[in-house]
Amino acid sequence: MNETAFLRHIAYDSVIFGFSGEKLKILIMKYHNTGLYALPGGFMQRDENLNDAVRRGLKERTGLENIYLEQFYTFGDVVRYKPEIMQMILEANGHNSEPYQWMLDRFISVAYYALINYNDVVPTPDALSDSCDWYDMDELPNLMLDHAEIVAKALQTLRENLERKLVGTNLLPPLFTLTELQKVYEAILGEKLHRGTFQRKILGLGLLQRHEKQFLGKAHKAPFLYSFGE
Repeated sequence: MNETAFLRHIAYDSVIFGFSGEKLKILIMKYHNTGLYALPGGFMQRDENLNDAVRRGLKERTGLENIYLEQFYTFGDVVRYKPEIMQMILEANGHNSEPYQWMLDRFISVAYYALINYNDVVPTPDALSDSCDWYDMDELPNLMLDHAEIVAKALQTLRENLERKLVGTNLLPPLFTLTELQKVYEAILGEKLHRGTFQRKILGLGLLQRHEKQFLGKAHKAPFLYSFGE
């Protein structure tokens, strides 16, 4: 990475949520020869908008465009400054850290969360990583620096947004059943919801469009399919 091409001291980290049908998952990178796990992140080019930089990074890691993205917090505590970790990552990949001194400086990280249809993603590691994989929200590896704190803050924000945004729009296919939507909410909230109460609340919002029933062999038991309105 050419030092002159990127802004110094500003980085971004992305908490990429996906839903497998049963569990909420997060995309995690594993750096080569270090045993370090981290959120996908990167730097902003000098002639690039911040949101565009994050979308570029997400496309590189997932292969997707037009991802729902929300900036939720900025992390800048002094304690997150640990240049020895980045030096370890560079040296583990055969790079002399001398030309990359700018990457060893203190960085403030702008955090985003993304909501993605799990089945559409082709996880792709970056040049410094061995893997980029989905991990269950309740079975995450130990994350480097303050990335566990970033994940916790992203999940808190996502839960708070449930009352004002139907986040399932990006975690489900275009057509879904109320049961599938309920599973998304339960995965995010980490608790079981009463079926009748949930369905009354969701339908009462008036934001779902009902479609033909999904045939499962017995017509009277076939659930209706729904989509989110504009």
